Amino acid sequence: MFLGQYEHTIDEKGRMTIPARFRESMEDGAYITRGFDQNLVVWTAPAFELIYQRISQLSITDPLARQLRRLIFSHADRVEVDRVGRILIPQFLRETVQIGNSVMVVGAGETFEIWSAERWAEQEALLKDTDTNARQFAALDLPVH
Repeated sequence: MFLGQYEHTIDEKGRMTIPARFRESMEDGAYITRGFDQNLVVWTAPAFELIYQRISQLSITDPLARQLRRLIFSHADRVEVDRVGRILIPQFLRETVQIGNSVMVVGAGETFEIWSAERWAEQEALLKDTDTNARQFAALDLPVH
């Protein structure tokens, strides 16, 4: 499980060090793709394969399903953690979500996200609005045991 927030940098070659506690979950490789919120999402290989299987079951005659396939798969790439704990973020993905050298790596449960520092600050501001959070998330009916 990916948890927490970490400030990292991307070097001139597009490499970023993965938080040490995330690396064990990525031993079998991972996939990076464009997220839904002007960010990048990194999936473990088994989790991404489940997404692939689920999306592959959707009808190709459904325009929405085709759009989802394009969004997820045309912006995806397999990544491996190198011997010093880095992944290479392809340039086309860095450009797509407009991330520079300073990024935030944010745990999101089964995935982790990579945000530009500026966009993450905007997201954090939204998350700090407790009244809005209470209204929005109430509909999810999360069980507490």
